[in-house]
Amino acid sequence: MQYAVRAERVASVPIAVVRRRARRGQLSSVVPEACGVVWKVIQSLGVRGGQHVAVYRCAENGDVEVEVGAEVEAPVGRQGEVFDSATPAGEVVTTTHFGPYHRLGEANAALRAWCATNGRTPAGPTWEVYGHWLPAWDNDPSQIRTDVYHLLRP
Repeated sequence: MQYAVRAERVASVPIAVVRRRARRGQLSSVVPEACGVVWKVIQSLGVRGGQHVAVYRCAENGDVEVEVGAEVEAPVGRQGEVFDSATPAGEVVTTTHFGPYHRLGEANAALRAWCATNGRTPAGPTWEVYGHWLPAWDNDPSQIRTDVYHLLRP
């Protein structure tokens, strides 16, 4: 797949999340489960939620620490395991992935390749913003939209 990769500055976006630690191979079940946990809290509080988000904060020993949840228009405070967080702010390299989630690694590889070609260094956090599910995606997963971001060092 060809990716249109670009560098840009982004502002932090408020999100409500749960924190999870998982092996990379478990993320396909961990992320949707965590999104559901957060969404139920958002709905119970009457807070307007936006798109689902996963922020990958660190990886070690094959495990990934991830904050998973959704954009929110108001703070949720601390509700059990759900808490307020935010996406990173600053200069990023980003692209949009169209297709099934199990192929998101291709978008991340394109961003790492862009960094290598352009002499830029990732700063650590990466995140994905998942498009609101459309019924057409059930029959055509090639249209599923995910925006992928890697924070860059100045």
